[in-house]
Formats: sequence, C-alpha cells, structure tokens
Amino acid sequence: MRMDLPVESCCCPLCASDVPEPTPYGQGPFAVVRCGVCRLWYLSPRLSGRAIHEHYTGGDYFEGGESGYASYGAQAESLRRTFRRLLRELAARGLTGGSLLEVGCGYGFFLDEAERHFDALYGTEMSPGAADRAARSGRTVVAGDIHAAPADLMADLIVSFHVVEHIYDPLDFLRGVARRLKPGGTVVLAAPDMGAFWRRLMGRHWPSFKYPEHVAFYDARTLPVLLRKAGFERPVRLPYVHDFPLDEVLRKLRLPAPGAAQRICVPLPATTVCFAAGLGDTERGAVR
Repeated sequence: MRMDLPVESCCCPLCASDVPEPTPYGQGPFAVVRCGVCRLWYLSPRLSGRAIHEHYTGGDYFEGGESGYASYGAQAESLRRTFRRLLRELAARGLTGGSLLEVGCGYGFFLDEAERHFDALYGTEMSPGAADRAARSGRTVVAGDIHAAPADLMADLIVSFHVVEHIYDPLDFLRGVARRLKPGGTVVLAAPDMGAFWRRLMGRHWPSFKYPEHVAFYDARTLPVLLRKAGFERPVRLPYVHDFPLDEVLRKLRLPAPGAAQRICVPLPATTVCFAAGLGDTERGAVR
C-alpha cells in the first residue's frame, strides 16, 4: 500500500462526533477507528474525496484494478444465486411489484433477476463502464450516485447492496434515497456485517477491511440507527445469505484453491447485515 496517497481525517460518519478510539486494524496510511460516542467503526484517515471518486470511476475498478474487484464478471453466477434468494424473501414480504431502483447496480445482475418481479427497473452506478453494461438490456441506468438519478424518478422499492460502506456521507446518501421513494415505499440496505463471527474469526484478514474503499463498518445495531437518523421508520432485519465462488472463499481463508473451485458456489451465512425500512404508515411501507 502506497504511503504517499492523498488522505484526510474525518469525524464519525454516523453521529459526527470526533472522539475516535484506536483499534488494531489498518493498512498503510489508513486506520480503522471506533467512535467513542455511537460505537461505529470507521476509517480515519481515509482517501481524499477527490481521489476516491477517481478510483470508482476508473475503467479497471470492476475488472483487474489495483483494488476493487479482480473480476466482478467472474462472480456472476454466485451473485445471481444470492439475488434470486433475496428476491424470494422480498416477494414473500410483499415488497415486489411496481417500480425498482437499484443504487450501485454494478453490471446489473440484480436488475436482471428482478425483471419478472417488477413492472419498471432503474439503476445508478458510479462506474460509467459498468453502468453502460447494465444498460445494455435497454433499461434506464444512470452513471453516478443517487443524486444523479432523474429528479422525477420515483420508485416503490429502492435497494442498495454493499454500497453504504463506501459512502463518505451516508446520511446525505439515504436522504437522497428517501426523496426518490414513492409514498409508502421501502428501502433495502445491505452491508458487510462487522458484528458477525467472520470478522472475529479472521481478525485483520477479514476481507471487508477493504482499503481504501470501505470507510464505515456497520452491524445489526448501527445500520438501523443510520436508517432512523435519515428519517426511515421501523427497520426490519432481513435474511441475506451470500453465495461466493469456492476459489474466492479458499483464497480469503488462505487455503489452496484448485481451478475447479471457481465453478462451485458456496452460500455463506452471516457475511452481510441487511435491513428494510419505510418512510410512512401505508400498507406497503409497513415491512413485515
């Protein structure tokens, strides 16, 4: 990790307190600290805002970048399995139908799987190249963050998976989400689970200590706090079992990975914390 990267210190992104407590985690110029007030784990120092924007919009973020993904496309089948399972859960809770907006849609794998569950599909994606790929099916995908979505775009359901841990100002992000929800709409938010046994088991080798990209580390307590602070009501935890290619699992556990392992998908529980929440008291906004 280069030591001459442009970095900045920051306050807690959840409560804005400036009472950081040191932790054993960090790499190069980056350090994971814990807020002495709300107990959120977050990155400070972190990469400067301008530098991280260039990182996400670079052409190699999803394929072969210095960080980012070795190959997002190689994970297509495991991601699709994950999303199909989650869509069954959303359907069982009455959260499908109508219009869907995915924030941070990558190559559009979730949108592909969601097509038979919704009447209209939209997406946003920071990487212009990935946004172009997600839009090849003809659906509307905008390059940029939630604020890049058309002002008149309103959705019944807005989802964002493994995005909020990248966001420097998560309250501003979620308020932008709220402005694009139809009355009675629902948001579903998922992030790596800082409170899960995987992090305690793997310690500093936990894969979601992903420097410099992951700047906040949420768990089953802090993620609903974030939603409530942004104006959402009644956060409900949803099951989220994530599939991974077996070779990736073995590599992250520092074990040999035979070539055939790439074709095997392994569902792993407790890697991701996921909550749904609404803004109003209408029937659809009441997440069950």
